[in-house]
Amino acid sequence: MKIRQILQGKSINALYTVSSDETVLDALKLMADKNIGAVLVVDDGQLTGIFSERDYARKIVLKGRHSDDTPVADVMTANVITIKPEQSLEECMIIMSDRHIRHLPVMDEGELIGIISINDVVTSIIRDQKTRIDSLESYISGSPY
Repeated sequence: MKIRQILQGKSINALYTVSSDETVLDALKLMADKNIGAVLVVDDGQLTGIFSERDYARKIVLKGRHSDDTPVADVMTANVITIKPEQSLEECMIIMSDRHIRHLPVMDEGELIGIISINDVVTSIIRDQKTRIDSLESYISGSPY
């Protein structure tokens, strides 16, 4: 399965972004409102970072900073690892596992087109396994698909 297929299968493929000069509090409000664990940081139409719950916990809470006066630029992950839409689900899982990350922005020829979360990956695997099981059960019982 390709990443493009996962993006197409998502019920909502909205990209929620903040700019690097917005406050961490603004980013957290957006994340809470949309029930998401990370927000992409986009400046002048270009992906410049990602800010996640993990960034908040490690770079704000543990460092004694304040969300309402800290710009996202100070705590975001700037060297964003991305994936291409034609890469496989397996490649995505390896990247997420090796790098200990839960969100991967999807870039297509320099354009940000989506984001894949660990939840998307798990959901896709479960769906794929269910389809395979149903197909095998049909084959074994002699029923048409």
